[in-house]
Amino acid sequence: MKNTKQTPIILDKKKALAKLEQFCAYQERSQQEVRDKLYTYGLFSSEVEEVISLLIENNFLNEERFSIAYAGGKFRIKKWGRGKIKQGLRLKKVPEKMIQKVLNDIDGDEYFKTIVELLEKKSRLINENNPLKRKIKLISYLQSKGFENDLIFEALKDNNLT
Repeated sequence: MKNTKQTPIILDKKKALAKLEQFCAYQERSQQEVRDKLYTYGLFSSEVEEVISLLIENNFLNEERFSIAYAGGKFRIKKWGRGKIKQGLRLKKVPEKMIQKVLNDIDGDEYFKTIVELLEKKSRLINENNPLKRKIKLISYLQSKGFENDLIFEALKDNNLT
């Protein structure tokens, strides 16, 4: 039987910095992701913070850039709502002010248009004759995607999808 726990890789600060530069260059990362990765390399807390400072200084790590990329990708590609994006950013330990800034940057018209598109698409897939049950399924679907109730109801009413 294999041991599923990985033993930490012991690296010195210089090697860890080089590895993390590649890690951050590949895609945007949050400070928490980088911090977690550094701890798997067996570095001490002071060394971890020093490496993070160097990564920020050399522009490999930027929390704002990460937040914008994360929110934009989750909204445009995965069609997530503000609620789910906010939850994801909190899990990445992004500061609350940064989360609010990024969420406010999402275009309201495009956001509402996305809700309507998702409603129309899901409406075609639901095989339910009872209009109340149909409406509940549509609302539940959009809530699970992180969209706000008031916007869901507005989209349902405006597009006669109930």
